[in-house]
This record gives sequence, C-alpha cells and structure tokens, in this order.
Amino acid sequence: MIFIQLFLSFFQIGLFSIGGGYAIIPAISEQVVTIHNWVSEKTFTDIITISQMTPGPLAVNTSTFVGIQIAGIFGAIVATLGCVISGIAISLFLFRFFKKHASSQYVFETLGGLKAASLGLIISAAATILLLTFCGTSDITQISGFDWMAAVVFTLAFIALRKWRVGPVLLMILTGMSGLITLFF
Repeated sequence: MIFIQLFLSFFQIGLFSIGGGYAIIPAISEQVVTIHNWVSEKTFTDIITISQMTPGPLAVNTSTFVGIQIAGIFGAIVATLGCVISGIAISLFLFRFFKKHASSQYVFETLGGLKAASLGLIISAAATILLLTFCGTSDITQISGFDWMAAVVFTLAFIALRKWRVGPVLLMILTGMSGLITLFF
C-alpha cells in the first residue's frame, strides 16, 4: 500500500537525516527517484526548488510535496508524519544524552566527525542540483548538453546575492521572471 511505503520511506529519511537541510537531499532523492521511482529527476529538482521557497524545513516541505504528488492530501500527511516523528524522538533522546554528557571529549569528537560528513553531503547535494540545472541530469556519464542560459542566470544571481546583497525573495522573483522570459526566446 502506497501510504505505508510513503510513511516508511520518509521515516527512514527522518531517521538518518544527520545534518538536515541540503545534506538530506541525496537521501530523499535515493528514496523517491531511485528506489521507488515515484518522481523523475526533473520533477524532484522542481520539488526541491519549491521546498526551498516555502517556509519550513527542507525535508518536511519535500516530504509534503512528494506525498501530495503521489497520494494526494492524505499522502502528504502520511509522508510528513513519517519524516518528523523520528526527528522528534531523536531530538528528545539527544537532548537528554547531551545534557548528561556535556563535558565528554568523546561526544565532542563524534560531533566533529558528523559535521564533516554533513559538509560532504551538502557538497554532493549542491553538485547534483548544479548538474541537473546546467546539464539536465545528475549522472555525469549521461551529460549531452549544457544550458548556457541557466549558467548566465545562475552567475548573475550569485553576483547579485554576494556583491549587491539583493534579498533572497527579490532574487527568487527576478530569477523566476527570467525563467519565464527564456520560454519566449
């Protein structure tokens, strides 16, 4: 049954989403694109984009959007619950654990290792999104072309964000409008 699959997949994602945010994108992609084939890579990239634009955590927003696409409103509820239940339980456990072992060198070093792993996952997610945006695929062996317009929009957005400190909401509106304009040319 699809509801059980949605719940268990997003429960697993929530359970192993160390690092959260962008670090969880590869795990979600593996579940919804590779293992279950619920959505295509292109649709997944669109879902990630929408999830970043809406308020709330990326994994929760993504689980909601995937759930609604696969099984409607009830699918969204089930996927979202699956994603957050494990996080709530882990957070409560870790709070008590760190409160008890706050001065332990072992705990400190373990957290350092987890930070390094999170950085690697974030870099992997960034590479996947860039490849999908510029080449239409995240598989390096499948690259057949390069979207120069996307590269120009990305470069201009990056400069606007870093040099001129354009706000993220305005930047998203402007880049969205540029995407609409490219449809006509």
